[in-house]
Amino acid sequence: MSSPSSRHRTNTLVITRLPVHFFEPLIQQALRSHFETYGPLHTWAPIKGLARVIMVYYSEDDAEMAKESNDGLVLGEMGDHPEVVLRVYRADPTPIETSETQEHNHYLRPPANEKNFLISPPGSPPVGWEQIREDPPNATPLAHDLINALRRLEIQAEQESRGPGPAVLLEPEDGVGISVYVEDCDAVGTSSPEDNGEDWAYGETAPSRVHWRPPPTSMPPVSVMG
Repeated sequence: MSSPSSRHRTNTLVITRLPVHFFEPLIQQALRSHFETYGPLHTWAPIKGLARVIMVYYSEDDAEMAKESNDGLVLGEMGDHPEVVLRVYRADPTPIETSETQEHNHYLRPPANEKNFLISPPGSPPVGWEQIREDPPNATPLAHDLINALRRLEIQAEQESRGPGPAVLLEPEDGVGISVYVEDCDAVGTSSPEDNGEDWAYGETAPSRVHWRPPPTSMPPVSVMG
């Protein structure tokens, strides 16, 4: 911020040392309306933590008039609050970009406000390699492959709860009529350790090894010593 004795022309003013109650919405609106009588405002930025307000006019002449008319202005008592002396200082000019200045602006512009999904280039790009734009993430709540996987899990859980054997879709009453049975040939059978006799303690011979017998082999030749 410029010093109080600075006389350079600017479009930015700062009101300092404002009491806390000046940042209430009604008082802020009244204060802004008062300064808008000197000209249209581009920006009105109250900063309660620093007890000040920064305002930017479109015209430097309007800012100068507001500065000369309000610096040292005494505001009377308001209820239990004592009178307040407004201190308005000049600040560094704030450039305002218009359509005309945009046409003559030769500075580097930021990229468009969109999310770029770019594939990282390989370590040694081959000849003719060009970077392409990736597709955005799936916007649907659940992808088709995830839905199919959940359906398979549901079918598998239903088969395990039902047990082996065909599923009865239609069964006639009193044994008269047409019956419909469906059996999933692709289902993978599951068995518990009790069914396979695999419930054994560590250090003991497994039950499956008890019933196992090695296949017979021919006896190797034996030399007879005379």
